[in-house]
Amino acid sequence: MSLIVQKFGGTSVADTDRIRAVAEHVVRTRRQGNEVVVVVSAMGKSTDDLLRLANDLHEEPPPRELDMLLTAGERISMSLLCIAISRLGEPSASFTGSQAGILTDTSHGKARILEVRADRLRESLAGGQIVVVAGFQGVSTTRDITTLGRGGSDTTAVALAAALKADVCEIYTDVAGVYTADPRVVPAARKLHAVSYEEMLEMAATGGRVLALRSVEFARNHGVALHVRSSFTWEPGTWVTEEEATMEQAIISAVTHDTSEAKVTITRVPDKPGIAARLFRALADANVNVDMIVQNVSTGGTTDISFTVPKSDLPASQGVTEALAHEIGAEAVTHDDGIARLSLVGAGMKSHPGVAARMFEVLADEGLNIEMISTSSIRISCVVRADQVERGVQALHATFDLDAAPV
Repeated sequence: MSLIVQKFGGTSVADTDRIRAVAEHVVRTRRQGNEVVVVVSAMGKSTDDLLRLANDLHEEPPPRELDMLLTAGERISMSLLCIAISRLGEPSASFTGSQAGILTDTSHGKARILEVRADRLRESLAGGQIVVVAGFQGVSTTRDITTLGRGGSDTTAVALAAALKADVCEIYTDVAGVYTADPRVVPAARKLHAVSYEEMLEMAATGGRVLALRSVEFARNHGVALHVRSSFTWEPGTWVTEEEATMEQAIISAVTHDTSEAKVTITRVPDKPGIAARLFRALADANVNVDMIVQNVSTGGTTDISFTVPKSDLPASQGVTEALAHEIGAEAVTHDDGIARLSLVGAGMKSHPGVAARMFEVLADEGLNIEMISTSSIRISCVVRADQVERGVQALHATFDLDAAPV
């Protein structure tokens, strides 16, 4: 008997009709002889609605109470799904994150999972029940309810799959799998049969919205096989596994873009040891997520440092950088939220030179100016203007023939 973890996002459980469809799929999986654990997100836009209520009352709600409020959305979904499963004649039991044994640190709003104590879930499975767990939430080491941040339900599902040693973790979403580009920007984008953990990590980190970055990290670290599928058609989707198990060995697997970041620049920073350490330690202590970093060549004993942060972290980064700039004698701090990141991702880059040169040529031909560059062994990222990024995505997708089936 196989153990399958299935995660359904907000659009998959948006109303009672969708919940019935999910219940039918879960029951069908169970009747095929599998043990099933289901993780659900909040219905539709209910998390946004709860957040709006909180912000109507307070522009900065207390983080502890906000977490307590937001976890209500997933509790509604899990209960309704169990009710629908019961109507189909199968036994089930719902569990909140804390009841499921998901232990986190104390960071409200973006807690990290420390441990999964899944004894209650194992007992329920042993009793023949379908287990339904509220995603996005856990309980901290100080016994407070916490939320896991953006994509938290994906992380919940993968963590449970790892703890329970599931055969597969199926992520059901509103798209049919992982594509070579955002189909809304490139209609000819092609669904991939399989990608490696490393490729998926780079895609998630650079704007691919199908899977949350932390869930892919968890899957890679614990060897959890992921299957990204559509909750509307149930057709086979994209497998995320070890690199040697992937079927497609193209040089480039995908073009991704991200408009959710802003650029911060500190000009005329004293060029001496310890300054960068002070800057990025202060940002880390303020829980600011720094991504791309560029430091210019020193001239006259000073240098410029630029880095990108999520737009949601921009207010915190402003406070930190402006205070530090005054302390160290830097000239000024500027912020730019009109940027976007454009990236090529592909394991084949490791053995094929010239990819960066071709990418830069294409962007130049399209009139896109490159403001920052960052690379890894399987990724090249450029910061460009946000209002030009879609044109860059389309041009790169066409240049690297990503709409063509792999040989």
